[in-house]
Amino acid sequence: MCGIVGYIGNKEAGKVLLDGIKRLEYRGYDSSGIACIENGTLRYEKAIGEVVELEHKLNTNPIIANMGIVHTRWATHGAPTVENAHPHMDCRCEIAVVHNGIIENYDYLTSYLEQRGHIFKSQTDTEVLAHLIEENLTDNLEEAVMSAVKMIEGTYGIAVISTKDPGKIVAARKGSPLIIGIGDNEYFITSDVSATLEHTRNVIYLDDLEVAIITPDNYETKTIENITSLKKIEEVLWNMDMIEKSGFQHFMLKEIHEQPQALQNLMRGRVDGGKAPIKLGGLSHCEKDLLAVKRIVVIACGTSWHAGLVGEYMLEELARIPVEVEYASEFRYRNPIIEKDTLVMAISQSGETADTLAAMREAKNKGAKVLAICNVVGSSIAREADAGIYLHIGPEIGVASTKAFTAQVAAFYLFALHILLLRHKTDPKVPEMITAINSIPGKIQKILDREEEIREMADAYKDKNHALYLGRGFNYPVALEGALKLKEISYIHAQGYPAAEMKHGPIALIDENMPVIVIATKDATYGKILNNIEEVKSRKGRVIAIATEGDEQIQGKADHVVYIPDAPAVLTPLLSVIPLQLLAYHMAVMRGCNVDKPRNLAKSVTVE
Repeated sequence: MCGIVGYIGNKEAGKVLLDGIKRLEYRGYDSSGIACIENGTLRYEKAIGEVVELEHKLNTNPIIANMGIVHTRWATHGAPTVENAHPHMDCRCEIAVVHNGIIENYDYLTSYLEQRGHIFKSQTDTEVLAHLIEENLTDNLEEAVMSAVKMIEGTYGIAVISTKDPGKIVAARKGSPLIIGIGDNEYFITSDVSATLEHTRNVIYLDDLEVAIITPDNYETKTIENITSLKKIEEVLWNMDMIEKSGFQHFMLKEIHEQPQALQNLMRGRVDGGKAPIKLGGLSHCEKDLLAVKRIVVIACGTSWHAGLVGEYMLEELARIPVEVEYASEFRYRNPIIEKDTLVMAISQSGETADTLAAMREAKNKGAKVLAICNVVGSSIAREADAGIYLHIGPEIGVASTKAFTAQVAAFYLFALHILLLRHKTDPKVPEMITAINSIPGKIQKILDREEEIREMADAYKDKNHALYLGRGFNYPVALEGALKLKEISYIHAQGYPAAEMKHGPIALIDENMPVIVIATKDATYGKILNNIEEVKSRKGRVIAIATEGDEQIQGKADHVVYIPDAPAVLTPLLSVIPLQLLAYHMAVMRGCNVDKPRNLAKSVTVE
């Protein structure tokens, strides 16, 4: 969470930093702040709320400098106030620090530093870093930073400047991403490449316990033990068009509409009808290990966890391998059983989700092979996994995940077919399965073309305070995901359930004010779902049904029906989730909510 940008070069730093941090607001938007060295003096400004508030202050009182750091915050320690906003300074206002992560031993360090005469001005854990660096700084900033971070327990991605060692930015990382952008006689530090794409696509990724020392002329990377480390310059494949709204009102709506193309990008080069119909290059070196797998454990959080549940159904149905899906946040705090033939799959859009990364490391410590499904090339999870599948869907800026969910589900489908063919060489059903997945982007587009009818439906329910989502089989995880989308962007309380579980408690909530969204597609559970609808209607509940095209029977049972194209049950989640995304989006917009920046949330959860 939170966003960091640093700049040193020949441009006006204030403008470069503000433009960059605006692109990272989806990582946190409680407060923001900037610090630059201007004529040998540390200048800073802070503001509460979105970055535009900081921009207003700088328009009134500009900073003229060619280097600096800026931060947008998602609050953990301390409320969103000016005092708690980053950057944080030392006692003499000679050092400025911006920080992503959590310092777990900050209470001890605060007491230690107060005993040595340091005065604290905030309630944050971050401020201890400024004072620790002050304690160690003579005239070499990087050595002071190295000494300071050795005392830290927890996670950090930091950028530091100081008037005592001007003309230099020092960055350090442990457990929170930091990237160095390499431009033409200019350098950048950022927690997300989208902040610097306007200027450069050449980057290096800092590893844990590494430090970068950046001057106007050069950069150097070292370990915190002051040993030089050599880094490879990599090219970011994303471009500016991918991080713009392209005429849509919100990033979320843009990303909902990008799903047909996103799935085509995911499948390009991986799916064909020849002798090797599924080609997953990131798995080619571990096929013997995959053949030996007898059990799979999926670890994930939030929307990725829901995708993992669909993946469980797919893998068990198609590949006949037992699968368990675990919340990553719970997995690491018990003593999970990992046998030599257990494969662990870590699922994360950003590749930086703190709980998933920690759970993955726990699994590796227990001897498991780890396969990652993620979207961000060069991310921590991608680099630390033994093998993986990149989504290749471009950046997802909206805090509420949409295209990443469908891409993760599609990746599970390809992986299940890959395992099936590894074990059985051929299967007469595979050509039909390939045809089915290739048809999905076009079918999603058909649903998107009906957006107006879904918007009208949203208008009928936008003032409700609660909603219940029901599904069975492959569509049970979709019910969970639909409820999550509604609650996180509209602030309507919503709950997803397996439809059969309605009678075991949730049915007590149903009355004329409780909309019930039922995924009632034509599959093996269709008759049971109709019974569930009857139970809701007999208690005066209002039913929105997601149904299969051509189903006339459902018309007389539901108050509203949204039709989706027919598809095999295993692929239905890729279609049934689309109306739920659009419903949540339009209800949130009608309620006046900021769907791209929902309250209390941030895109990449890099703290526990």
